[in-house]
Amino acid sequence: MKRRFLVIRWIVGLLFIFSGLIKANDPLGLSYKMQEFFGAWGLNGSLNDYTLALSLIMNVFEVLAGVAVIIGWRMKLFSWLLLLLIIFFTFLTGYALLSGKIKTCGCFGDCLPLTPLESFLKDLFLLLLILVLFVNKNRIVSSLSSPVPQALLIICIAAVSWLQWYVQKHLPVLDCLPYKPGRNIVEEMKVPAGAVPDSFAITFKYKKNGKIVEFGESNFPADFDSTYQYVDRYDKLVKKGNAAAKIVDFSLQTLNGADTTIPILNQGNNYIMLFAKDLSHLDDWKKDMMDVQALAKTKEIPFFLVTGDKDRAVPAFGNNPDLHILVCDGTVIKTAARVNPTYFLMQQGNIKGKWSYADVEDAKKALMQLK
Repeated sequence: MKRRFLVIRWIVGLLFIFSGLIKANDPLGLSYKMQEFFGAWGLNGSLNDYTLALSLIMNVFEVLAGVAVIIGWRMKLFSWLLLLLIIFFTFLTGYALLSGKIKTCGCFGDCLPLTPLESFLKDLFLLLLILVLFVNKNRIVSSLSSPVPQALLIICIAAVSWLQWYVQKHLPVLDCLPYKPGRNIVEEMKVPAGAVPDSFAITFKYKKNGKIVEFGESNFPADFDSTYQYVDRYDKLVKKGNAAAKIVDFSLQTLNGADTTIPILNQGNNYIMLFAKDLSHLDDWKKDMMDVQALAKTKEIPFFLVTGDKDRAVPAFGNNPDLHILVCDGTVIKTAARVNPTYFLMQQGNIKGKWSYADVEDAKKALMQLK
């Protein structure tokens, strides 16, 4: 029996440690996933400012709980915490599965994307194992004596916290996004040959006589009038496809609104794109950016500032003839560049290098090596 409990503890613990670490590698990705859930519930306006903090705390706790379960420390406490956590996770994955509003649940980040069904089944499996540990929590005793467990857990907290600080400044250690070096943006924007995309139908939610009714755009109620109060609209999955493009909605526009995505990405020579979601902390990186631009000019390499903050970019750089401002959706930039801002060294659609503003010296070295 003890051996059985030990195996269960290792399975549960390792899964939580892996889940926490893979998300700690990209805490912003988890915070964006939280915002997606909050948006589906109509809570995005009130909670979006707290999602990063929640993400950081959750990742630390998952690793901490995983280690505590493996060593069997304070099982009365951690069995309760794990049970509550897995019930919450099962609710989230169940909601994603049944509602169709969330395409991936983010359980293992972008490095191991799971479908809502896979995530839900995984959580049901974990729920079963955690229930076994919960029922038998009084029979599990740690073989480690104080202060070894406490020291081990403190080290875990410090290590995961440092990792999350590092990746928020220097980009994820393991880049699992379609914009990682070595990928081709143009190719990633294509749907695989022979693939059938997902089919969605716009679904409206209205309130009528105190009840919520849902209907599609092609089957409005015959008595539809002003007594129907609009609540929400969403895309409902009608038929699941077998593949999709890894990059969607990527678009580069000139200040005049002209789409210049393909001409930019088809350039044969090297060029630099600096992705900056916003320019709120421009003073922190403007001087370094100008140095990179000057170095690029000596190499006859075009320099593009890609931003969603047109209103600040134009006054700041509109008179610089060597810097070309391109406008891109902020959500797309958040995916391409987890750190604001991030340098991309490009040739055609190929991403040859990618550096956070904090690693600008590495970007300069790469430019110096170009012939």
